[in-house]
Amino acid sequence: MSDEMDEIINDFLIETTELVDDLNQKFVELESDRDNQDLVNSIFRSVHTIKGASGFLGFNQMVDVTHITESVLKKIKDGDLILEPGIMDVILESIDMVKVLLDHIKQKDGAEEDITGLVGRLKAINDGTAAGLSEPPQMTAQPASDEPDIDMTGVLDTDLLAELEAEHAASSSVKQVGTILIESGLISEDDVDEALKIQELIKESVDVGEIPRVGEILTVTEKASKDDVKKALNKQAPPSPPAEKSDKPQQVEQTIRVDVERLDNVLNLVGELVLARNRLVKISTTLEIKYQDSEDLAPLTELTSFINLITTDLQIAVMKTRMQPIKKVFNRFPRMVRDLARQLNKEVELRLFGEDTELDKSIIEEIGDPLVHLIRNSVDHGIEMPKERQSIGKPTLGTVILSAYQEGNNIVLAIEDDGKGIDHEMLREKIVEKGLSTFDELDKLSIKEVLDFILLPGFSTAKVVSDVSGRGVGMDVVKTNIDKLNGVITIDTEKGKGSKFIIRLPLTLAIIQALMVGVSKEVFAIPLASVVETVRLVDKDIKTIRGQETVILRDEVVPVHRLADKFFIERSSDVNGKMYLVVILIGEKKYGLMVDKLFGQEEVVIKSIEGFSGSADGVAGATITGDGKVVLILDPSVMFSSAKHG
Repeated sequence: MSDEMDEIINDFLIETTELVDDLNQKFVELESDRDNQDLVNSIFRSVHTIKGASGFLGFNQMVDVTHITESVLKKIKDGDLILEPGIMDVILESIDMVKVLLDHIKQKDGAEEDITGLVGRLKAINDGTAAGLSEPPQMTAQPASDEPDIDMTGVLDTDLLAELEAEHAASSSVKQVGTILIESGLISEDDVDEALKIQELIKESVDVGEIPRVGEILTVTEKASKDDVKKALNKQAPPSPPAEKSDKPQQVEQTIRVDVERLDNVLNLVGELVLARNRLVKISTTLEIKYQDSEDLAPLTELTSFINLITTDLQIAVMKTRMQPIKKVFNRFPRMVRDLARQLNKEVELRLFGEDTELDKSIIEEIGDPLVHLIRNSVDHGIEMPKERQSIGKPTLGTVILSAYQEGNNIVLAIEDDGKGIDHEMLREKIVEKGLSTFDELDKLSIKEVLDFILLPGFSTAKVVSDVSGRGVGMDVVKTNIDKLNGVITIDTEKGKGSKFIIRLPLTLAIIQALMVGVSKEVFAIPLASVVETVRLVDKDIKTIRGQETVILRDEVVPVHRLADKFFIERSSDVNGKMYLVVILIGEKKYGLMVDKLFGQEEVVIKSIEGFSGSADGVAGATITGDGKVVLILDPSVMFSSAKHG
């Protein structure tokens, strides 16, 4: 297979995957808004485009599935078929099959699927017989096809290609060919639209001169014969004389696709530049202090300021190239909730807000699984059965709300349901039953601190284990994954009213603002996003309550943890009884971290530490400071997680 064809297929995979993801959401919308003709037309066009592009590239199984799906959609579009849940199940099954076939194309394994049962059910719907609806879906892979790799050589008439290529005024001439064929009654307007969409799918991966003409596409997809296209070419009016050259620059394409590895490489280089910038600023500051009366340092100072400014601007620009809207993750959930509700015989509506909120690509890739666990949990354990909801005065339709918004340097994700909520007394009994605490100890904790037990490994309040939301490991997985993203999860619930899970995540994981602190001769970096304030203390400010060192700040008791003890560092003897408390907020609880010195704020690049297995928890990575030292970056959410239940 040629490199050009590889690029065309790669573009097809990207575009079709996006169309399929979009279709899943649109189908769920359509089920609750069946009279929305614009939505029906949009769905029909998307399936039509997938069918046309698949036909052009020779993916016959995908053509077969989308062709019959398109026929069913046309009946719905024309008002000849009512969209019932059972029919929607089969249509969605066809979209799932397209995803499976796309995966085979991506893997280049040549495998085929048994689509007979699915096509049969779709035909039964199209023909008006209901028998096909009861057949179970067949998803068994078949032996690999003996068909060779797709090669367009020899498919097209070379003379026809030459004539098409000669029509260099691409846009106007191609439209004329299509118009002539339509006026001759040989093809329909939909055929031309389909060809134009296929052309759009292909054009990004080939040079301008290699973009297939619409006449060529119509021939390959067998919408028009070679002779028909030749006759249309002959009927074309002579090309207009070339327009006078305009001083106005031609409008160029506004977007390009870039390999993710290249972006990662650029980000790594920017990270190294940030480290070098920090080093330069440190050296420049040292020289200014040492030679403060020297005018010779002025150029160095100006250059340092300029490099500092440019580095910051470059960093922001590169970060923006990696930002993606979270709707790429959100789009999968309407279909998931719809299927779960059908499986559980519940009525559930998912509402999405803030889909255009942007996050770093690395976080987008990792946040999907935690959200899946939380949403499945809300549908399975949170939302009641329709009869139960009706008996307590709730609408039979349960609601799950998934929202995203920016809050300072963090992104907040919230999953909220109007279900049964969590019974606090039952939760306390479960905690004691599992030996995680005693009633006396629980009485000393706030409601939110008790709710945090839900996030412990293997903990579940469900009376009946279900295959839908897991067997008690889901919430632990959620917390572990969010901890890896330097995020925090909190729980809010009210019995009979519902529950709300709130996730706070950093905008990016690569470069962060940090507070540099010192313990004895060691230096550590604390992510600034976690820091509430710093307080200067003396020994008498610290009180011990039930074996825990604490301080009272504005009538609030804050537990104190010494950073020296966390890392088994000998406490410094030269601080003269004066210490600094870094107050850190984890969820809605404050913790105090005792340190000897504060060095100020610095922008740091997070570097992973391979094979790190130190005895102290709570290390997010390492960085290099402006004076060349390697320091550990702390992860407060992990550091204090054991303190919550210890």
